[in-house]
Amino acid sequence: MFTGIVEATGRIKEITHNGTNSTFWVESPLSPEFKIDQSVSHSGVCLTVEEVKDGMHRVTAISETLEKTNLNNWVSNSIVNIERCLPFNGRLDGHFVQGHVDTTGTCVAKTDKQGSWEFDIEFPREFAALVIEKGSISLNGISLTVFNVKENRFTVAIIPYTYTHTDICDVKTGSVVNLEFDILGKYIQRHISLNPALKP
Repeated sequence: MFTGIVEATGRIKEITHNGTNSTFWVESPLSPEFKIDQSVSHSGVCLTVEEVKDGMHRVTAISETLEKTNLNNWVSNSIVNIERCLPFNGRLDGHFVQGHVDTTGTCVAKTDKQGSWEFDIEFPREFAALVIEKGSISLNGISLTVFNVKENRFTVAIIPYTYTHTDICDVKTGSVVNLEFDILGKYIQRHISLNPALKP
């Protein structure tokens, strides 16, 4: 379980492919602290640390993960957001994030507001019920509040600290981003789908 509060950024140093899997060597300030089998969020994708050496750590993504995320777009020197799992005695500064990406979205507009930035994100209509005005979303592993919600589009505003300390600065029009919707909304949607009497 994560919070969507990015701790550091990492850089992809090497990518190899084995069958339908892709393996990534990631260099980050936190890499030397990682332990084998530890779960770490990489731009919103929960991946297991397999090896640690020389200031880097190695993770592997299977076909299921590659199909539902933007990991296929990662190349050498790509910047990724890094967050360790929430400790039991920690504060929940963002919202509950599982690291299980639901789908990808596309940045359709990026606006410099002279002190902040706004990103308009388009996503598949099938997830429309999970996005609400002033609700939470995980975008590339960053906990953000959505506004200006349309059927298959929403806007997020980025403060300078987040812009300079995460990979959001590299997102531009046409960029594909990882989206994880609020788990509470997903449980409510599932409950309603199984109880016809609750449907409007």
